[in-house]
Amino acid sequence: MIPAVGRSVSRKDGMAKTTGVAKYIDDLHFPGMLYGRTIRSTIPRGRVTAIHLDFDPAGFTVVDYRDIPGPRCNFVALLEDDQPFLVKDEINHVAEAILLLAHEDRETLAGATVRLEYETDTPVLDPEQSPTVFKHVRITKGDVDSAFSQADVIVEGTYTTGHQEHVYIETNGVIAVPQQNGMTIYGSMQCPYYVHKAVKHLLQIPDDRVRVVQVETGGGFGGKEEYPNILAGHASLLARKSGRPVKMVYERSEDMEATTKRHPSIIRHRTGVKRDGTLVAMEIDVLMDGGAYVTLSPVVLSRGCIHGAGPYRCENTRIRGRVVMTNTPPNGAFRGFGAPQTQFATEVHMDRIADALGMDPVHLREINALRPGDTSATGQIMGDDCSALESLRAGVERSDYHRKRAEYAGTNRGIGLSLFFHGSGFTGGGEVYLASKATLEATETGARIRVASVEMGQGTRTMHAQIVADALGIPYEDVEIVQPDTSQVPDSGPTVASRTCMVVGRILQRCAEEMREVLGDRTPGEYVRDHGPLSITRQFQKPEEISWNDTEYTGDAYAAYGWGCDVAEVEVDPVTYEVRPLRMTIVHEVGKAIHPSMVVGQIEGGTAQGIGWALNEHVVMRDGRMANPTLTNYTIPTTLDTPPMEVVVLENPSGYGPYGAKGVGEMPMDGPAPALVNAIRHVGLDVRSIPAVPETIMEVACASR
Repeated sequence: MIPAVGRSVSRKDGMAKTTGVAKYIDDLHFPGMLYGRTIRSTIPRGRVTAIHLDFDPAGFTVVDYRDIPGPRCNFVALLEDDQPFLVKDEINHVAEAILLLAHEDRETLAGATVRLEYETDTPVLDPEQSPTVFKHVRITKGDVDSAFSQADVIVEGTYTTGHQEHVYIETNGVIAVPQQNGMTIYGSMQCPYYVHKAVKHLLQIPDDRVRVVQVETGGGFGGKEEYPNILAGHASLLARKSGRPVKMVYERSEDMEATTKRHPSIIRHRTGVKRDGTLVAMEIDVLMDGGAYVTLSPVVLSRGCIHGAGPYRCENTRIRGRVVMTNTPPNGAFRGFGAPQTQFATEVHMDRIADALGMDPVHLREINALRPGDTSATGQIMGDDCSALESLRAGVERSDYHRKRAEYAGTNRGIGLSLFFHGSGFTGGGEVYLASKATLEATETGARIRVASVEMGQGTRTMHAQIVADALGIPYEDVEIVQPDTSQVPDSGPTVASRTCMVVGRILQRCAEEMREVLGDRTPGEYVRDHGPLSITRQFQKPEEISWNDTEYTGDAYAAYGWGCDVAEVEVDPVTYEVRPLRMTIVHEVGKAIHPSMVVGQIEGGTAQGIGWALNEHVVMRDGRMANPTLTNYTIPTTLDTPPMEVVVLENPSGYGPYGAKGVGEMPMDGPAPALVNAIRHVGLDVRSIPAVPETIMEVACASR
């Protein structure tokens, strides 16, 4: 039998999606269904003093905060109990939900006019002026103050990154269907059990009275990690009051204006180096804008700070981080989860250090790149799968970096690179807290996987089936996957953090290996016919050698890291100041490519998204509101904006993932932005802020004259 792992087998979801058989949320309809709509605040801070329904309420279902079972239920159950489902009186951001309407006719619903009266307060819109801190992080290694006195050169710099909108192809959408003393939710989501927890708490009903079904999901990128909790709660309140199913699917402009985005950041570096390029001291200050409510900001900040020193060895490191409140829509999970912001700052800063020393940027990175046996900023000892140098050298060689750097000198073309890494799985003790489970069943035709991991285009079903097929010793075609449904699958944790392959895939591998021992020489079908059902459920087990202190931020932050090097080539128009990417060379070390073509697809897609964040995607905030919530003026890269990409996949297996695999989905976001900005630097423009839109480039060019 030909192994499935390491081959680009046909996707499990491929045929249904290409033929249109797959059903997304807006394809579903239930008898008697209503359509829901959210009435939102139009000010960033203040109080609601009056609500006027300027329409005939006949045929409408109207819900406000008084329809929530009790005041202690009016918050979204996540990390902190601070974000209400519906405003009682106090408003903390534009587009905050105040009222819910439902009607059986969409046009009638859209035509209903609601007038709101307010008392306004002065909003906090500048994170540097915010008095409210959601989370502090402090990471300390060595004696930083003493080490600075030993430095030959000290380089300082401030780097800023902006919001980024997810722009998943399918907007947020759910349908709530009332059941006897309960609720069933169908939705486009990443984390069915997050939604289950939120709705259970909102409606004050037992676990078994809430059922959450993930339907086909048209992309997420982190934007459907926590926000579906809110939308599911809104639809459930309307369904509960009306006694009828309620569908709520956002229009694109509402989705862009109201839902979470990437956290903007302001990051300050102060670095001491020797004349030979050796890093002796790093001091990093990270400030992130969390928006009006906590959501997932503490864990975004944590990952960002842990990755803040980059893939470099430095015996004396101090990283201080904080994420603060502003009166803007809350920010949340986004591919990379804080690491793109901090590694952007580190990699741009490394090029500035090279400039200060008169040193080749590649050589500076070669001197300081982490090697097996070195320790990270948290004191984690790098294992044999540490591949920083291999990734760097492959990127330099495949891009012909040195020749092109000399060739482009003095022209309007430039070449730049970035070196980066990304931890797989939840940070620190997160995987222990999740205690994820997976179930594998023998069937008459093969095996059936039951996990809560979500397919949203990245290939979860296919990759899990490959792992199980090889571990169980059966054909890939004989493995089926149950659609995530909280009444049918165990809690495998959220589909985030590059954990679906490495963590959940490893649990499934264990299930399959144990099942194979039970089967012996029999096929699953023979066993079921002779002995009846066979089901194995296993839970995440923390490796004994992994140790992490959640309070001190010391130890093994992640079981394994992926490694990467991006090389970008650009051309800067001297008249319009537009930056045109010419070519990207992308090296990723992923442990083991379970499905090679899907790995390349993830890398290409993440790189395109990183190019957009770096050069195109400018969220314009005015008075706390996104002023450009349409795809006509929030510009994402098209095929014409995306340069040719050469993807190089390296494999240095980890002992913690199935067949040596590490995570790959998030890491492609880490490298493009600093590589592009460093290429712009090669042209002679000292850019330290993204997105590097033409206006930004023009300001830098004028300041340098």
